[in-house]
Amino acid sequence: MSSGETPGETGADSNAASLAASVLAEEAARHAEQETNQIMFPDELLPGVNSAGLSLKKGLAMGGGAATFVVLAILNSLDELQMAAISVLAPDIRDTFGVSDGTITFIASSSGAFVVLGAIPMGWAADRFRRIPIIGWSSIIFGAMVAMSGWAVNAFTFFWARFGVGIAKANTIPVHSSVIADTYPIGIRGRIGAIDKGTGRLLAVTSPILVGAIAAAANGPGEIDGWRWAYYLLGIPVAVAAIAAFFLKEPLRGRWEKEDVLDESFTEDDPLPVSMDAAFSRLMQIKTIKTVVVGFSALGFGLFTAPVLENLWLEDEFGLESFERGAWGTVAGLATVGALIYVGPKFDRMWRENPTRTLHLVGALIGFSAIFKPIQWAMPTVPLFIGFSIPTLVMLSTAFAMVGPLMQAIVPYRLRGTGTALITLYIFFIGGTGGGLISFMFADSWGPRVTTLVLTVPSALIGGWIMYRGARHIRGDLSLNVQELLDEQDEQRRAGGDGEVPALQVNNLDFSYGSVQVLFDVAFEVKKGETLALLGTNGAGKSTILRVISGLGVPQRGVVRLHGRTVTYSSPQLRSQLGIQQLPGGKGVFGDMTVRQNLIMGAYVHRADKADVERRIADVLDLFPDLANRQGQRAGSMSGGQQQMLALARVLLHEPEVLLIDELSLGLAPTVVQDLLILIERLQERGQTIVVVEQSLNVALAIADRAIFLEKGQVRFEGAASELVERDDLARAVFLGTDGG
Repeated sequence: MSSGETPGETGADSNAASLAASVLAEEAARHAEQETNQIMFPDELLPGVNSAGLSLKKGLAMGGGAATFVVLAILNSLDELQMAAISVLAPDIRDTFGVSDGTITFIASSSGAFVVLGAIPMGWAADRFRRIPIIGWSSIIFGAMVAMSGWAVNAFTFFWARFGVGIAKANTIPVHSSVIADTYPIGIRGRIGAIDKGTGRLLAVTSPILVGAIAAAANGPGEIDGWRWAYYLLGIPVAVAAIAAFFLKEPLRGRWEKEDVLDESFTEDDPLPVSMDAAFSRLMQIKTIKTVVVGFSALGFGLFTAPVLENLWLEDEFGLESFERGAWGTVAGLATVGALIYVGPKFDRMWRENPTRTLHLVGALIGFSAIFKPIQWAMPTVPLFIGFSIPTLVMLSTAFAMVGPLMQAIVPYRLRGTGTALITLYIFFIGGTGGGLISFMFADSWGPRVTTLVLTVPSALIGGWIMYRGARHIRGDLSLNVQELLDEQDEQRRAGGDGEVPALQVNNLDFSYGSVQVLFDVAFEVKKGETLALLGTNGAGKSTILRVISGLGVPQRGVVRLHGRTVTYSSPQLRSQLGIQQLPGGKGVFGDMTVRQNLIMGAYVHRADKADVERRIADVLDLFPDLANRQGQRAGSMSGGQQQMLALARVLLHEPEVLLIDELSLGLAPTVVQDLLILIERLQERGQTIVVVEQSLNVALAIADRAIFLEKGQVRFEGAASELVERDDLARAVFLGTDGG
């Protein structure tokens, strides 16, 4: 013991260390239990796994023909062509505007940022609206902005033309991918993705010769502006394909997942729109996505930033003109097309046999692409430089082609557009734009060689390794999708039968705060006009359930329905409009306002109809005569019970379908609680559906028809409230806050 320590201090430190060790051990055990209890269906139920092989011809016929695929492939190919054009023409554009290597690299690569700005709203729209019109109008704008790139008078206007191109082309990944997934069967998605990217790549690899030849032909003696004609001419075929897109058929959402897993396809009547916040929250709970985003960022570095730097190097170091650079680029790109022809069928076969191996393949392609970059940049001649660029280009391009089929399978079909947009964020913004920004800062001082190696090698190695490891989560994520499909099928059958549809349904609910899971497979129903009490010890998850029902929390798994309509991914605002209203625990009033002002503010969303607002206020004041006599009194000067009445009155202004009450009696005197119970009874007489979280067993028994007892996030009891009294172990837990036996 040191001279400054006392025995008491040593003992306290030891106790603290022991407590910390116990907490960490318990957390580790909890994580291990979660992994063990993870929902996992057999391969036969996973979408597309262990299914019979399907020829491409038959798959296209099952999707209604090849028209959708052909039109979207043409649009994607033209997008690839204009992307390749800026890589080849970058030196000419730089010389026209008199800017530095870093500036033109930033402008060329930052199209990725513009794609992201459009991809997020495009993905959101794809999950809410008809997708075919989105594709048509976006493509028309895209063609116009490509042509305007040729009319730019300086680097600034060229930058804004590229901005328009990026925003308009943003539909290519999230919207196209969603349409393809719902049009064609799961068994050919790998080949569809490979052919789509292969066609685009074929046009892209011929585009260096094409745009280089156009630029060379348009350049007069001593001129450098021939590159403009490449953009003028590119806008024409885009416009033609865009018009054709308007005539495509809108596919049914989730059709092939339903047919493969459920042996039937159905559509939900009047589905509710998906909230972007809820969609992103749900997507980031998909373990496969969380573990592969770094790998997708590496794809962006390698595919969008490196080619621009390589073309600058070919001109500055080897003196190649635009046509020569284009010719060498074509040689490299043709190898990629050949690889895609092989990888597409292999992906489909691997998915049928073992879906984990598909992500292993993508991770390995990204990781091994880093090996050839240092060798390439050490080569002293053009043929060797181009030759060693081919393996990297082949690996990254084939990995990129498989991103679409992977996301189509892993992401729930309701969120397919937003899910693909999320991946676009990492590929284009972090990879493409991040690489462009780093190039802008360092390309002039470091040079293209060092900048490329610093960007691509570490990101590819780390990203590929993380993606490879993330493959172990695929089966679990697919199983969650299967659970949602099975639950949706059950609800469809019940809605079509003679049984009563509950006012509120919660099923298979899992929820976590960060890495700490607090709800485990919670399920219950509440009939119209019924009062359900949620009971349990502190920290059991009662209030969390109310948060999930009202939309303030997005579950990892499970579904919430209101009168049979799925609201799991709907915003809190929409749920409020549909009739889910919550009385929060604690103070729910504006203390500095009068009672009357509080009620007017509570009815603010109905302000357009003043007569309706007055009717609603009159109705609640009829329920609360004490408040009617205090309309001019400041709310903060009233007692706790009166403030709770005012908070309840504010909620009832919205005439809720389902009323959620969190801790009705918390901190209130018994006489005040009795007054509130009388009010609740009056609401019950009106047929109000109520879910109440309550610590007091006596209060719960006084108002509830049924009760649910929760312990550590799991349902331990569900039944008539009167039956709970007979369970001494649970009643003791409610009264004393101890664990039930």
